[in-house]
Amino acid sequence: MPYQDFRAFLDVLRQHGELVDVNRPIALDDVGKAMKQSYVRQGPAIMFNQNGTDYPLVAGVYSTRSKALLAFEADEHTIFDKVMTGLDNPIAPTAISGKAPCHDEIITGDDIDIRRWPIPTYSPKDGGPYITPGIVVSADPETGVPDIGHYRFLILGKDTFSFSAQPFHRFGKHLAKHKRLGTVPKAALVIGVDPILAYTCQVQVPDDTNDWTIAGGLRGAPVELTRCTTCDLEVPATSEVVIEFEVDLNQTVLEGPLGEYTGYYTRPSQKPLARITAITHRSKPIFQGLLTGKPITENHILKQVPFEASFFRTLKRQFPTITQVSVRASAGVSFYVVIAMQPRYAGEARQVILAAMASNIRPKWTIIVDPDIDVHSSTDVEWAMAFRVQPQRDVIVIENTPAGPSDPSVDLSRDRTMRISSSIGIDATRPFGEPFYDVADVPGWEDFDMPELESGRRG
Repeated sequence: MPYQDFRAFLDVLRQHGELVDVNRPIALDDVGKAMKQSYVRQGPAIMFNQNGTDYPLVAGVYSTRSKALLAFEADEHTIFDKVMTGLDNPIAPTAISGKAPCHDEIITGDDIDIRRWPIPTYSPKDGGPYITPGIVVSADPETGVPDIGHYRFLILGKDTFSFSAQPFHRFGKHLAKHKRLGTVPKAALVIGVDPILAYTCQVQVPDDTNDWTIAGGLRGAPVELTRCTTCDLEVPATSEVVIEFEVDLNQTVLEGPLGEYTGYYTRPSQKPLARITAITHRSKPIFQGLLTGKPITENHILKQVPFEASFFRTLKRQFPTITQVSVRASAGVSFYVVIAMQPRYAGEARQVILAAMASNIRPKWTIIVDPDIDVHSSTDVEWAMAFRVQPQRDVIVIENTPAGPSDPSVDLSRDRTMRISSSIGIDATRPFGEPFYDVADVPGWEDFDMPELESGRRG
């Protein structure tokens, strides 16, 4: 049964030792330090109950693979199939009847003050306090199709903030359409929801997709929505906090820097100003934080499961003998992919390399291996690269490809508007149609009865 709200998921995290409560005072400026310690230790999410505000702050709820498995109510053997089944079977949302829990309290006008909420400045070099785990709900102004996505928000004043939405993001495309139409963009920033909605934000789908249907498929049940109070949008009815806002496309402010998913700070740049029109929340709301930065942190785990599933789904349609994909969290869940397949003809592995380079993920490194290689094992992949590859034959470099988002290695010295990179592909499969050496192994070792090894480990 899917989680009915954010609180239900937090309860499950507690039951599994994946969430701890900190009941001593910790300043918001120290939250980043605490979260970094937990990330390095593969530790639990943390509830900061005394953070200097009236509201508790929880962070780290997506920070490990084990938490992702709890979110999907799956294990390592079932999660991939569960995600694929959900993507193939979308479920439309439903409207809640009566008053929604997220409207327990409605704040408008002069009473709005976003600074009352526990919003950390995660690092001294950050441009200020940032909302990092929020989900933006927006709609295409021409078609009305809704989108949900993660974007960072820099707090500027009691009712103003700015955000970063790239032109290729769906929210960025919505803003561009509003500018062309001369209309005022309105959206909602949602915080504290069923975790599946957060994972849905990362699924790669066409622009005409209603994301609520994807979330419903992944949940196995409809998402219950309610209408916002100051804009014509629907948001999850059990959201902890909903921040409704409108964007002033004629006024920009300096936004940034912030430690991003690449592990480097993005440079400050001019971004749109947004004004908050309402804040609605549940009774006794729980706010959420998320530390970004050098991999692997929370946002990398959040992206990995849906990225791998949607990437696999896209490639499998064209290349049916693909068996596994890995989009490495250590490379920002974008720049380094490993694909296992059984080539059907000479040159097919190279075709897969080119298809991967042309995908939305835009990897800088693409490695193709045989099905006997575990794509998630660096040891296996490096073994294949060391002993099944001849560089002059199996390595290709493609120049003038679009750079991945925020890649700090891109040379912008000539033209800052042209983010051009190069991509490398490595065919680490055995030479097609040619005899190759047998793998040295010990057949039957997996099933051989050796209880002494287990007792030795316990001792």
